[in-house]
Amino acid sequence: MSESVSLVRETGLISAAERNAALDRHVEEILSAGARRVLLLPPDITRMNSDAGPITAYLYARLSPSADVDIMPTLGTHMPMTDHELRVMFGDTIPLSAFKVHDWRHDIECLGEVPGELLSEWSEGKLDFSVKVEVNTILRSGYDRLVSIGQVVPHEVVGLANYTKNICVGAGGFDIINKSHFLGAVHGMERIMGQMDTPVRKLFNYAVSEFMGDLPIRYILTVMAKDESSGVFGMKGLFIGDGDDVFENAAVLSQNVNIIQLDEPLRKVVVYLDPEEFKTTWLGNKAVYRTRMAMADNGELIVLAPGLKQFGEDLGVDTLIRRHGYRGTEATLRAVKDDPELAASLGAAAHLVHGSSEGRFTITYCPGDGMDLDTVRSVGYEAAPLADMTKKYNPETLKDGFNTLADGEVIFFISNPALGLWGLKENF
Repeated sequence: MSESVSLVRETGLISAAERNAALDRHVEEILSAGARRVLLLPPDITRMNSDAGPITAYLYARLSPSADVDIMPTLGTHMPMTDHELRVMFGDTIPLSAFKVHDWRHDIECLGEVPGELLSEWSEGKLDFSVKVEVNTILRSGYDRLVSIGQVVPHEVVGLANYTKNICVGAGGFDIINKSHFLGAVHGMERIMGQMDTPVRKLFNYAVSEFMGDLPIRYILTVMAKDESSGVFGMKGLFIGDGDDVFENAAVLSQNVNIIQLDEPLRKVVVYLDPEEFKTTWLGNKAVYRTRMAMADNGELIVLAPGLKQFGEDLGVDTLIRRHGYRGTEATLRAVKDDPELAASLGAAAHLVHGSSEGRFTITYCPGDGMDLDTVRSVGYEAAPLADMTKKYNPETLKDGFNTLADGEVIFFISNPALGLWGLKENF
């Protein structure tokens, strides 16, 4: 086990120079160990705010003169990144030939199986299926070091994103992705969000420790937030290492800076989805996941989604979302029983549960030119023209948090739902 690195700023932000100095210690350790082949595993553009892009570019620049360095964005079920997206996230100095594409349906191998007895224990007896631990074959193709890079932030499936999730889902296969998501949905999203110790985290940690102990994995974890004094978004913590303490330290910091605790339920929330980052409801429903614990009964959630083009990142999942829609837990569980395709894609079923308000509040999507209003309504959401809603709720003039409009209406605005978790204090 290598020496861990922890860099935290309680006030202010970690500078690029400080970040790079910490990364240099990691680079020196890799090179001094004689590594000649290195695989970097950063997230894709849907985690643009993680700072993983600049970190990956810096590591590539420092390592590539001495080692062969490949980069595989941990797509999970997401669409492959375009050349434009690669340049936006990672800059223009890395040759495109260095990037590999993860195919979660085909380029995988099974390393073992988590027994159903453990799933029963973790799910409090609700599930008893076994789980195949499948990862991309590239992870076992002779690299001297695997570097998993990503942001720890509240997450609807695992509790807090990254660490072993980046391996098991980001570079994982069909079975573990689908069943882990369903495990989280069955356990209950409100019981998971922002928590360090969850059934899904137990599954991922077990899978890595039991079946990937021979892989030379090192983790680089960031915690990102707005600095309270300056209002500038940036890095609050950087954690490097290969032990559980690296994740645990990052998780505690994320809980402190990424969970926004509110005194009263929110009656009206407006969320903006950056078109570069959010092109599907699969991703855009962070607007639902991350606010559901804060929404008042009979409240209204308005999602400004100029980049919306489809529902699922994967064609098969997109078809299932269009077929069944976001209609709540009971309807989804009935659909799982009646539709063999949905039963075989439990990750999609979990997503349908997560993307529903369970009838407590309305969800109004406002798409751009990529999707018409009737298509939005067909999956159970309400819909409104983007132009009309952005005229009334202009994301360029609204500030994060409470806003009082010219007509006296009070709304709560969120400029990027991927950056935090909003909930009532009593929930935490």
